[in-house]
Amino acid sequence: MFNLTRRRAFGVGLLAAAALATSFGTTSFGAAAQDLKAFNIGYQKAGLPVIARQQQIIEKALADKGVAVKWVEFTAGPPLVEALNVGAIDVGWTGDAPPIFGQSAGANIVYAAALPSNGDGEAIFVKPTSPTQSLADLKGKRIGVGKGTSAHNLLVAALEKTGISFDQVTPVYLSPADAAAAFASDQIDAWAVWDPFFAIAETRYQPRVLARSSDVLKVNTYFLANKDFAKAHPDFVSTTIAALGDAAKWADQNRDKVAEALHEVTGVPLDAQTIAANRSKFGIYPIADEIVAGQQATADRFFKLGLIPKAVRISDAVWTAPGN
Repeated sequence: MFNLTRRRAFGVGLLAAAALATSFGTTSFGAAAQDLKAFNIGYQKAGLPVIARQQQIIEKALADKGVAVKWVEFTAGPPLVEALNVGAIDVGWTGDAPPIFGQSAGANIVYAAALPSNGDGEAIFVKPTSPTQSLADLKGKRIGVGKGTSAHNLLVAALEKTGISFDQVTPVYLSPADAAAAFASDQIDAWAVWDPFFAIAETRYQPRVLARSSDVLKVNTYFLANKDFAKAHPDFVSTTIAALGDAAKWADQNRDKVAEALHEVTGVPLDAQTIAANRSKFGIYPIADEIVAGQQATADRFFKLGLIPKAVRISDAVWTAPGN
């Protein structure tokens, strides 16, 4: 399982996402149907979309459309991108790496907007009793990480900055839940993951943090859309982006309520969500040339290391709202 290739993983994910699409009753991958019945949004256990769901901001913005808003939770970005590809969901939020892996595998996705990085809420860490004191000590170690995730990019970049080549460590590709179990039982030496999983680990282990994304990378997270859906229903995409902007304003003005909102939607313990909320940044903005350039640098790094099957040009997948 640990040696599952990205091509195979993407194919397996497509089968699962296709089943999900069937369960939602999507037509022509959810984008071509003129009589749209449901608007399906993919989200994870933290971040701005969770706030938007708890506040029902998108539902209120789309109230006059007569379309049901359905929320679909994912444990990580790669399966969310796979679901976007087949139209099981229409839009969704991920870190920086998943859309790169998806685009390289031919996923039918577009970048619709940018959000702040995971920053302080994503890290590489070890247990406090570990002999590993720094990134340099990771050479030869087994590191749990989700393949194609933002934490994967953090691991690659942190090692590169330290002068360790990626082939000098043993990445163990695991979902957050599986990595948590492996970390607890010492089957891996270190773990690279994002909030709220990082925050949960902090409450349980008080781990030694070797690097955070904010120390190593200047990246963004992304609001993505199924390409066909965005073409057929640009108003839904634009309205949702505007609604996420309202959610960001609410979060910044109600910091004391953010953790409770995250906890209410996700079920993640309140103490962990409080840690995650206190270091989160909220916002949503257009994908400027500088953002594209940064994402392209990440894509080029992955291709150079052989982590994606073919080179990609990020600008080819940037969505522009009609009239812009």
